[in-house]
Amino acid sequence: MAKDKILVIGASGQIGVELTLALRKIYGNANVVASDLREENELLKGSGPYVSLDVMNKEMLHVQVIRQNITQIYLLAAILSATGEKNPHLAWHLNMQGLLNVLDIAREEKLHKVYWPSSIAVFGPTSPKINCPQQTIIEPITVYGISKYAGEFWCNYYSQRYGVDIRSLRYPGLISYKSAPGGGTTDYAIEIYYEARDNKKYDCFLNENTYLPMMYMPDAINATIQLMESPAASISVHTSYNIGAMSFSPKEIAAAIQSHIPDFEITYHPDYRQKIADSWPQSIDDTVARNDWGWKPEYDLQKMTADMFENLK
Repeated sequence: MAKDKILVIGASGQIGVELTLALRKIYGNANVVASDLREENELLKGSGPYVSLDVMNKEMLHVQVIRQNITQIYLLAAILSATGEKNPHLAWHLNMQGLLNVLDIAREEKLHKVYWPSSIAVFGPTSPKINCPQQTIIEPITVYGISKYAGEFWCNYYSQRYGVDIRSLRYPGLISYKSAPGGGTTDYAIEIYYEARDNKKYDCFLNENTYLPMMYMPDAINATIQLMESPAASISVHTSYNIGAMSFSPKEIAAAIQSHIPDFEITYHPDYRQKIADSWPQSIDDTVARNDWGWKPEYDLQKMTADMFENLK
């Protein structure tokens, strides 16, 4: 494995921090270069090399890839759903141009592999709500979803036309205690744990029965690495794999929290994010990922809640 040298772009973000640390355990600290426009996350400091990098500056990115002898790129830099609606043109520009820059460099430098995450945001109001399948009607209503759907087909194009080995997962809402949420519609499911611990109450921006697909960060990290470590012959999807773990509503997560903090209270004041949430599926069918490379989640709502409070003490 030592021959691979990995660049993680967006390493200080919600997924980036934990993925970088996990990759360093596998490949060795020196072989995983973390990069971001932001300051280096506290959890990454001292654990391996870090460079300040703007994915939109293609020349500087190309220089780093050559200088560091990079063979794999994990591109995590993106503007998420709720934040993207506040500045749609910026979200489109960053999410698309960043990906195209990486794909071009991957083709020119013949990189071994590229990872780029998609999202359940690709689905829209016309997609099936229950057990949304791998291949289905996809009509996203957010600029984030539109950019991810377009990105999936750029990935497929570079795979088919240029032979770039690029792999992708459609992440559901991700929950973590290590890094802050990044401006997504599912962020309530992270905020609620902090508010429960600190204030024993939470005012939710979605209504109580809004079911959404969710995943605990350790499962997301495991799925990402499992996908990337699988032999190329087992990868049948070159757009992005559906991936699921659990689905719950704010009412259900509140009940799970009350089993640990009995006097926790929740109120509901849905805002503009409710419309986004209503456009997404309530659950995901990830049969293709399970069959192709053996995906299986470890955490359900109860197990995740216990682990969150264990680590938030």
